[in-house]
Amino acid sequence: MGQGRQEKVVTSLAGAVGEAISASLAPVDAELARRYPGDPGTRQPVHTVYVPGDVFAADTVRSWGDQALAALDEHAPDAASFAAVLGLSGDLAEAVHDRVRAKLEHEPIEDLRVDFEDGYGPRPDAEEDEAAARAARLITEAYEKGTAAPYMGIRMKCMEAPVRDRGIRTLDIVLTGLMEAGGGLPDGLVLTLPKVTYAEQVTAMVRLLEEFEKARGLEPGRIGFEIQIETSQAILATDGTATVARMIQAAEGRATGLHYGTFDYSACLGVSAAHQASDHPAADHAKAIMQVAAAGTGVRVSDGSTNVLPVGPTEQVHAAWRLHYGLTRRALARAYYQGWDMHPRHIPTRYAAVFAFYREGYAQAAARLSRYANRAGGDVMDEPATAKALSGYLLRGLDCGALDAAEVTRVTEGLTRADLEGFARPGPSQA
Repeated sequence: MGQGRQEKVVTSLAGAVGEAISASLAPVDAELARRYPGDPGTRQPVHTVYVPGDVFAADTVRSWGDQALAALDEHAPDAASFAAVLGLSGDLAEAVHDRVRAKLEHEPIEDLRVDFEDGYGPRPDAEEDEAAARAARLITEAYEKGTAAPYMGIRMKCMEAPVRDRGIRTLDIVLTGLMEAGGGLPDGLVLTLPKVTYAEQVTAMVRLLEEFEKARGLEPGRIGFEIQIETSQAILATDGTATVARMIQAAEGRATGLHYGTFDYSACLGVSAAHQASDHPAADHAKAIMQVAAAGTGVRVSDGSTNVLPVGPTEQVHAAWRLHYGLTRRALARAYYQGWDMHPRHIPTRYAAVFAFYREGYAQAAARLSRYANRAGGDVMDEPATAKALSGYLLRGLDCGALDAAEVTRVTEGLTRADLEGFARPGPSQA
């Protein structure tokens, strides 16, 4: 186009046409904003550790870290031996090993759930009352002393009739204890509602939390909860619809996560015990439905666990570590950024898998994001959605300790965390 020439712009539609269309879509705009608010922008832990209510103690977080470090010292005492077990090589092996040890020393658990469900079982009411009150006290003290995991809370019994009253009472004791001991609820509080089969059970949990908030003068909506997916009915309703999508809506904005229960769900479908695993086709199907139902809602999806424990002779420990590492890497590639860990010796390979995942790809991701930010050329043409994914990847790596802020800023040629957050959560005009 020659310089100096101004094109004549003509249209055929009256302005009232666009206004009418916007007016007709206003309810849809509001519905989209309500149902799909996007990621909350908070840190997502890389794992959840479940500790039975009678086992949870003041030193549980530190004890898990010490047991994990002792396992490394015994079965993989240096970077070379740890790398040989997991198939890591070169500079990556050294960086992963050093970061895993540092993580186990300073933040061995990212998310801890005191379990009053399967891991605790049925107990006399007086015994569970005391354990619940004790859990509230210990969680409060941990936050006060700075020894808490970033996220802590409980898994109560479910909303099914035989255990409903017990679950409600335990939740009440814990929440009340936290309020009484700490003067409020900790910011990192997380609650898990297990074995949900009907959306009405989620609604019941919402009503329960509403009543507690009213009784204690808390801001409406203050308390959220995770929904544990452990039954086939939670995935597919009798009419063929996706029950889990209904559950998210039934939570009325309180749902924070969907957690896949590997063994209960597999057993529900008749999968034999030897084949109950997070990479079974039945597990992949369930998690894919969960992932699609949760996309854009701000509700996060968590993978399940392995029950193969890294215990016994070194050869057996190494085999269990390779299995856990492989399952974790597989989940990360499928965008399941969180999972469960059942034993202290699982967490070295949890962090090794997570750290390797981010360190292997951060330089390329950072370079692509830098080119996008600077509108520079390259061999890949990225769009805003890809920039969102690239920045989200880097932010997750920063949050868990796989990456350092300085190295990310350097490789992205000056992008700060605030810049990354801007790309990860763009405004409507940027999406």
